Amino acid sequence: MKLILTADVDNLGAPGDTVEVKDGYGRNYLLPRGLAIAASRGAQKQVEGIRRAQDARRVRDLDHANELRQAIERLESVSLTVKTAGTGKLFGSVTQADVAAAIKSAGGPVVDKRSIDLPKAHIKTTGKHGIVVHLHPDVVAKFDLTVTAS
Repeated sequence: MKLILTADVDNLGAPGDTVEVKDGYGRNYLLPRGLAIAASRGAQKQVEGIRRAQDARRVRDLDHANELRQAIERLESVSLTVKTAGTGKLFGSVTQADVAAAIKSAGGPVVDKRSIDLPKAHIKTTGKHGIVVHLHPDVVAKFDLTVTAS
């Protein structure tokens, strides 16, 4: 099945790319979620418009991503208070959504939780942890998150 992507799809392509996928993947996943449209002559003409809009957004986003990186790295302390056992292990874990909320509560910008990389899948101990935020393919912000016991 030949489709034109309307959104960024991991391991497949960017908006405006024409891709060949299995029928079931296209019919059951990409099309119902609005991630792609069926390739036709009319849709091929729309591809150029999608690419132009994407290029204009990319340049604008790079400047904005640099501003966000500076705002995140200017934060003096990003901390999160969680419930712990006596040994310092957490009841549960700190997730990407928790980190995004901690950035916002520390006075930083709103960050998409999907752009946050934790040292491991989840943080399960107290202390300082290095966090990486991918704001743009070319822009990465790094900061330390302090997890304290309540």
